[in-house]
Order: sequence, then structure tokens, then C-alpha cells
Amino acid sequence: MDVGIGLPAAIPGVSGASTIEWAQKAEAGPFSSVGLVDRLVYPNFEPLITLAAVAGATQRIRLATTVLLAPLRNPGILAKQAASLDALSGGRLTLGLGVGGREDDYLAAPAQFNTRGRRFDEQLETMKRIWAGGPAGENAGPIGPPPVRDGGPVLLIGANSPRAMARVGKWGDGFIAGDGEPDMAKQSYDAARQSREDAGREGEPRLAAGAYFALDDDAKSTGSENIMRYYGEPFGPMISEGLPDSVDAFKELISGFSDAGCDELILWPTVTDLDQVERLTELI
Repeated sequence: MDVGIGLPAAIPGVSGASTIEWAQKAEAGPFSSVGLVDRLVYPNFEPLITLAAVAGATQRIRLATTVLLAPLRNPGILAKQAASLDALSGGRLTLGLGVGGREDDYLAAPAQFNTRGRRFDEQLETMKRIWAGGPAGENAGPIGPPPVRDGGPVLLIGANSPRAMARVGKWGDGFIAGDGEPDMAKQSYDAARQSREDAGREGEPRLAAGAYFALDDDAKSTGSENIMRYYGEPFGPMISEGLPDSVDAFKELISGFSDAGCDELILWPTVTDLDQVERLTELI
């Protein structure tokens, strides 16, 4: 199982320079990817812009959105942005997409909240057509640049319902679980495999997951506060309580995802201290 690390760019107060240095330390270590979560109504850095900056400061490590809230964005522009980032980074983009559940993000965009699932389906169809070199629409021509990989960047779908999981089989290269629990992820992985089979597609989907970490007691205290600020009720307390609080607990988390069949686990930080990258490197 590959292990990636999240960027601290979702934590309020982090500097751009620190985010870049974090990514460079990650590239020098054992990590497969740097990932970034997405919100609109929050003082975080926008994921695609952040990853573009990281792309210019790194050479090897993959760049992942884990996940980007696609229906907040225009499909034609998003397709062009993703293809541009993929091309500029030499094909290093893993595009994780989902719909999210915070209505305030949609009010701020603005975008329709109640129809986000249907609009996401339409977006996926449009973006796949654009990445394949087809026309953007009935009266619009192709949109470039072409992504490095035929058919577009590696596409992971975040899903929490049967209808959403069907997108994995129809459009995705794989699935990303975001609940931080290996047992729950395993159930979702089985559903993702079934979705791919139902869609008549051969091969195994790429199975990813995300989970938060905070290494040492001070980091856990600050990290819990940041998680509460980001998620609020009811999810904040649940995620905070699940933060590994010892080396053994952390190793158990890693082992649990590996046993569940995870191909890549991306560990999201809850504090901005650069020593967290070094501590995680030693554990990995």
C-alpha cells in the first residue's frame, strides 16, 4: 500500500511558503502523493491553485485532490484546469471528485445544492468528452490542452450512497473513502468493485482512503481544535476522537487500511508544524 500525506493548506493561518516546504519535505520522504481537501466558505487555500504551485516546486510526488467539490465549479473550466495541471506536472494529477454536504458552500459559489448529484453526473460526462478531445458542447469546439494520459487524469470518485457509487463504475478509475475507518472503507471497496463489474469494465478499481493524523499530545490537542473548526457538529467530535493517540494506534490504522485492500492511504494533517512530516516519515 502506498502512503501519501495531506498538505496543511486547509488549516487556517498556514503560509504559502510553509505549504510549499511541506510538499518538498514530503517528496524527499517515502510519500506517494500530496493531497488536499476542499471547502469554499473557509479560510483555506483553493486546491487546484495550491497544487499548481506545488507542481512547480516538486518533480516526483503525485498531486491529489481528496476530494474536490466538483459541482461548485463550471465543468468546462474545471476540465481545462485539471488538464492544464496534469500537463504542467508531467501527468502527476490524481483528480478526486465528490459533491460535499455543506449547503453554505453552494450558497456562496453560487450553485444549486439540491441538484448537485445530477449536475455532477453531467459534469463527469462533459469532462470525459473534453479530455478525449471531443467538443465541449453542441455549439462549442474542443477545449485543450490534452491531459498527459489518454482519457484524462486519474479520476477517483468519493461516494456515500448507491447512486453515487454507480459513478465509480461508469466514470471513475477508482474510489476514495474519506471516513477514516478501515472497516467502513472495506465495505465501500466491495461496493466500488461491484459498481465497476456492473458497468462492464474490466480490471480492478484504484482504491484510496483518507484519514487524519496528529503526532504527539500537543499536536493532537491543537489538531482536535482545527478539526472541530473545520467540521463542526456532529462530525468534528467523531473525527477528533478517532485521531491515533500512540505509535501502536497509528500502526494499527495503517495496517487496517492495508488489510482492507487500500491501494493508497493519504494521511491528512491537523496541524501545520513541519516536524509532523518528519515524524510521519519515521513511522512509515
